[in-house]
Amino acid sequence: MPLTNNVIIKLNEITTMVEDKSKLSELDVDEIKLIFKELVKKNERYDLNEIEFWFENEGNWTTRESRIRIVNLANYVQDKYQQTAHLRVISDDDCGC
Repeated sequence: MPLTNNVIIKLNEITTMVEDKSKLSELDVDEIKLIFKELVKKNERYDLNEIEFWFENEGNWTTRESRIRIVNLANYVQDKYQQTAHLRVISDDDCGC
């Protein structure tokens, strides 16, 4: 599945936000999680291999560990959202009772 324009915009946002591309700070990690959380809440889906490929080819991310960390964060957020999505409470109006 190719990356959508919205996902690419957010990946560019991450690239612009992170100053030291060789090592992510805790603040960077928190911000990256928020970016991916925002994407999944808007029902944007992304392929982790495509994200890794994008960062590898972007040019500024020469340290593999940083790229893998971002992919792991994307995976964590997407998995967490999918696991909790079915636990959301259905309102009384939606149940048809």
